[in-house]
Amino acid sequence: MDFLSDNLPYILSGISVGGQYALIAIGYTMVYGILRLINFAHGDVFMVAGLMMVYLSSWAPLYVTIPLVIILTVLLGFIIERAAYKPLRSSPRMSIMISAIGVSYLLQNISLYITGGLNKNYPSIPWISDTITIGTAVTKRVTVITPILTIVLVVALVILIKHTKIGMAMRAVSRDFETSQLMGIKVDSVISYTFIIGSLLAAIGSILYFTNYPGVVPNSGAMPGLKAFVAAVFGGIGSIPGAVVGAFIIGICENIIKGLDTMLVTSGIIKNPLGLATFSDAFTFALLIIILIVKPTGLFGEKKTDKV
Repeated sequence: MDFLSDNLPYILSGISVGGQYALIAIGYTMVYGILRLINFAHGDVFMVAGLMMVYLSSWAPLYVTIPLVIILTVLLGFIIERAAYKPLRSSPRMSIMISAIGVSYLLQNISLYITGGLNKNYPSIPWISDTITIGTAVTKRVTVITPILTIVLVVALVILIKHTKIGMAMRAVSRDFETSQLMGIKVDSVISYTFIIGSLLAAIGSILYFTNYPGVVPNSGAMPGLKAFVAAVFGGIGSIPGAVVGAFIIGICENIIKGLDTMLVTSGIIKNPLGLATFSDAFTFALLIIILIVKPTGLFGEKKTDKV
C-alpha cells in the first residue's frame, strides 16, 4: 500500500501524459494506415495549436478561443495535406517524406519568426487547471480528465471507422488504394478526412498537454511528436488501439523513471539521487529499438506480405 501511495503522483501523471501522447499518436497511425506515410509535421501542428491558443486568448475569451483554435488547427491540417502531400500522391514515398520534413521545419521557422524564440505562457483554462487531491497525490484536474476524454474520443473514432460510410471508405483505402479508386471511392476526400480527424485530435491533445506544461516554444511539438510516433510504432502502426495502448505504456514508464530517484531515496535503497530522470527520454527510444528487434510489427500490428 505504501508503494502505491508513494508512486501515485507519478502513475497519475504518466496516465495523463499517455493520454495526450495517444491523441497525437492516432494522427500518425491513421495517416500511415491509409497513405503509408509518416507525417513528420504532425507534432508541429500540435505545437502551432498551442501557439494559436496563446495569441488568440489575448484578445478573445476562452469560450471563443478554444473552438476557434480547434477549427484553425483542423484547417491547417487540411491545407498541409492539399498543398504538400496531394501533389506528390503518385511520386515515390521518399519525395512525400521529404515534403513532410520540409513542412515540419517550415512550421517551426514561422513560429520562431513570430515568437522570436521566446517561451510563451499558455493561458490557464478555468476548472481543468484547478488543483485537486487524489489520495496522496496533488495534481491538476486535467490529469484526471485526460485519460477519460482520450478513451471517449477513441471509442467515438472506432465507431466512426466501423459504422459510417466515411469510415468504411477509410478502411477500404487502407486495404487497397488502387482498387478503392476503381470502385468509385473519392480517395482524395478520404485522405483529407483522415488529416482533419488527426488535426482535431492534435488540437485537443495540445489543450490538455499545455495545461500541464504551460510553456510553448517553436520546438515544443518535437519531443511529444516523436514519443507519440514511438507509441504508434510500439502499438503497431496502423492500429488505433495499438497507438493508444503504446502511448499509455510510454507515458506511465516515462513518469515512473522521472520519479525513480525519489522512490529509491525514500525507500532507503540509495542515499543520494542518481539523476535517473535524465534517462526518461532515452528510455522511450530504447523501447523503440527493442520492439523493432523483437516484434517489428508492434504489439497489435499485422504482418503483411507483399505480392510479387
